[in-house]
Amino acid sequence: MKEFNLPDLGEGLQEAEIVAWHVGEGDNVVTDQPLVSVETDKAVVEVPSPFAGKIAKLHGEEGDVVEVDTPLVSFAEGEAKDAGTVVGKQHAGEAQVQEAVAEVETKDSRKAGKATPAVRALAQKMGVDLAMVTPTGQGNVITAKDVETAAADVAGAEPLEPLKGVRRAMARRMAHANSEVAATTIMEDADIGDWEDGQDISMRLMRATAAGCKAEPMCNAWYDSSENGLRVHKKIDLGIAVNTDAGLFVPVMHDIGNRTPDDLRKGFDELRAAVEARTVPADELRGATITLTNAGPLLGRYTTPIVSPPQVAILGVCRARDEVVARDGQPVVRRMMPLSMTFDHRAVSGAEASVFLKAVLADLALSN
Repeated sequence: MKEFNLPDLGEGLQEAEIVAWHVGEGDNVVTDQPLVSVETDKAVVEVPSPFAGKIAKLHGEEGDVVEVDTPLVSFAEGEAKDAGTVVGKQHAGEAQVQEAVAEVETKDSRKAGKATPAVRALAQKMGVDLAMVTPTGQGNVITAKDVETAAADVAGAEPLEPLKGVRRAMARRMAHANSEVAATTIMEDADIGDWEDGQDISMRLMRATAAGCKAEPMCNAWYDSSENGLRVHKKIDLGIAVNTDAGLFVPVMHDIGNRTPDDLRKGFDELRAAVEARTVPADELRGATITLTNAGPLLGRYTTPIVSPPQVAILGVCRARDEVVARDGQPVVRRMMPLSMTFDHRAVSGAEASVFLKAVLADLALSN
C-alpha cells in the first residue's frame, strides 16, 4: 500500500481536525480530487488527492485530530511506506489521563497525587480530571471515593467538551502569548466629536493605526526572543480581530499605509465575508505586523488586548460615548472613543508606545 500523510498546511501548523471525509474505503479517486476537509486554527481546508488510486483505508474519523506528517489515507496500489498505522489522537483536554504515569498533579501545586490504573480507568469513565482531585489516601493516593466525590461535585454541570478547531488554537495562542510577552497596556480617550457625518469607523481606525506606525516604526515590528532581536517592517500588514460563532479570527489587511480608502473598504468587506464563510485565503491569515481589535458595541470602557508574538503591539478600541470633558476651562459634551494599547516591553519602550498612541489620537481627532 501507499500512504498519504497529512501535508504541511502552512505557518507552522502541526495538526488539524477532521471535519468531513469526501471519499470512502474502496472508492477510486483521481488526482486532485478532494479527499477530506480539515479544520485548523485558521480555516477549513480541503485536502486533495496527490495521485489516482483506490482507497484502502481512511485514517481517522470526523472529530479526530491528525498530526502533520502522519498517515491520512492508505491507497491499495504502490509500495508501502513505513509511516506507522496510528494517526493523530483524540484530545480530551490539555491534562490527559495517561495510565502509564503514576504521578498526578493536583489542584494544590505543593502536592503530587498518585493513582492506580483502576482508579485512572474509573476517572476516565466518569469524566473526572485527576488533576482536579484532592487525594485522601495514604501517601497522597487518589482513591475511588475521591474520584466519585469529584464526579458528584460536577454532576450539576454540563459534560466537559474539549475545545476544537479555532477555539482550541485560540486557547493555545493566548496561553503562549501570556507566557512569552512582557505586556504593558496604556490607555487614552480619542476625541472624535468633530467627525463629519457618515465617517467609516473601520477605515478611520486603520488610517489612524497606520499613522501611529509611521510615527513610531518600532511598534510595527516582530521580536525574536530566541535571538533577542527586532525586525522592523516597512509595510504595515494589519491583523484585524474578527469574532465569529466558531471563535476569533485575525485576517490580515496587507500594506494598509499605501492603499486608497476605497481599496481598503473593498478588501475589508471581502475579508469579513470570507472569514464568515470560512473560505479566507491562507495568505490573508498570516504575516500581521501589528493588530487592531475593535470591541464595537460590546460592553467595557477599556480593554487589555493580548499581543500575539512575534508582533510587539496591539491597539484595542471600545465603544464610543458622549462624555462631559473640560475644554478651555468649561465643561462640554464630546464624543470620546476609549483606546487601549498593549505592547511588548521587551522590544518597545513606554516612550515609543506613547509616540504611537499620540499619533493615533491626532489622526482620529481630524474631522475627516
